[in-house]
Amino acid sequence: MEKNLEDDWYPIRMLDNRVQQGEPLVLTPEVRGLLQRTAPTVAISEAEAEAALASPEQATALLQEMRRRITEGSRRLSRALNQMYRLRDRRDLEGARQQLRDVLAVEVVPHYRNIAQGQLENLGD
Repeated sequence: MEKNLEDDWYPIRMLDNRVQQGEPLVLTPEVRGLLQRTAPTVAISEAEAEAALASPEQATALLQEMRRRITEGSRRLSRALNQMYRLRDRRDLEGARQQLRDVLAVEVVPHYRNIAQGQLENLGD
């Protein structure tokens, strides 16, 4: 993963863990900056992120949505890649390609989309 993504995605996961354990989200300048920087990396518009920073409740929902997109996208891509490799190794290239097309049909996180698209191109689609 690109270093700059993990530099923000890891703190997002840790912050969400604390919120899930009952700690209130405090909108410090650092937290605001983290949420603003992370939004475009998970396909959330600047306007949507700014609107969510209007209150701790909305910012908490934004944080949780960011975490959901990071986690679900990672799992979705991992499953698809594992299945793609199995199919490719059995010489079922169309089935392997379909795994990646299925990811691209629903994935919004640019980093995960880029990985899936690159793998699809490697399979000759």
